Amino acid sequence: MEVFAIARNVPMSAQKMREVVRQIQGLPALQAEAVLAVVPRKGARFVAKTLHSAIANATNNADMRPEGLRVKEAVAGTATSMKRFTPKARGSAGPIIKRRCHIKITLSDE
Repeated sequence: MEVFAIARNVPMSAQKMREVVRQIQGLPALQAEAVLAVVPRKGARFVAKTLHSAIANATNNADMRPEGLRVKEAVAGTATSMKRFTPKARGSAGPIIKRRCHIKITLSDE
């Protein structure tokens, strides 16, 4: 059986988040939590919260034990970007794109 958790509109680019997400794919869930605790990147906090939520979904909603769970899929996809402008020379404006992402973590007991 599979359970998942999704964190939406995380204020970080998907490209940076994918580097963290790739580190936990295929690992047992409890080991993945331990790995994320020592990863020195900002995105590791958001991935750890999503993983913790997926484990809670598995134990509370599907009556699964956390020891038997494995990270089947961990994906970071792009979300809508906020577009802002900053003043530049001679009265022009330069664009600022504040990127966001969605994190989806799927756990399986197989």
